Amino acid sequence: MLRFLQLFTLLFLGLAYGQEEAVKSVYFEFDKYSLDEKQANEVVDFIKNTDSTRIESIEIFGYTDDIGKDDYNFKLSANRACTIEYKLTENGIKNKIIVTIEGKGKILIDDDILENLPEKRSKNRRVDIVINLKELPKLVLPGVYDMLQKNHVVGDHIYLENILFDKGSSHLLSKAKTNLDKLALLTLRYKNLEFEIQGHVCCTPPNQKEAIDKDTKKRQLSTNRAEAVYKYLAFRRVPKTRMTFKGYGNTVPLGKEPEYDRRVELVITKI
Repeated sequence: MLRFLQLFTLLFLGLAYGQEEAVKSVYFEFDKYSLDEKQANEVVDFIKNTDSTRIESIEIFGYTDDIGKDDYNFKLSANRACTIEYKLTENGIKNKIIVTIEGKGKILIDDDILENLPEKRSKNRRVDIVINLKELPKLVLPGVYDMLQKNHVVGDHIYLENILFDKGSSHLLSKAKTNLDKLALLTLRYKNLEFEIQGHVCCTPPNQKEAIDKDTKKRQLSTNRAEAVYKYLAFRRVPKTRMTFKGYGNTVPLGKEPEYDRRVELVITKI
């Protein structure tokens, strides 16, 4: 007798609890519970193609159509469920993750449903394989902070609010050093963090991305500002192996007053 298999994969996201399931339904011929080789392979592939690190448990539920006596249908639905369970364990799926193997008997059809009745009954002769998946780790996007934190992700920006400079200068102001002292202490506390010190400038001619440092007379002001912070943090015993510095010229403006672009900020590069 011809057996057929129709496979559908559905993903259900429970918004309240973040629970995710992968469901595949296997459809059987009338009064049958055996699988041919093709059916068995497709069932096993469904499990093996799911990320094994996320599989929490597997549940198997068997059903029948509404034809026949209740006792017989419960037995038939249980046999269908056991057939699926046997094929999975036979092909290396660990029995301990299969937490439910249950025959639920017949699925009733409303009395007023007459259209396509044979098709509706055929869809009730099935087994549902439910994979309960562990929740995916939450995606954390890089953010902007005003001081170093305990928990950062790579790409986080630490905008040092008072690490500003006079126009054309890379000399650290006294209030900048006060903030850098605090930053150095936090850096020593959070020993796993590595970062790039990024220097910036404002107000350069349209054809120049970099500004001239009035002390060195060289067009490397943003680099000099980043290096000034780098040297000061090194002076405050922050290991140089955890820091790099780079000048970005006027390529990353904040869109605020010009003085806010005469700045240095940190970007986390390793945690």
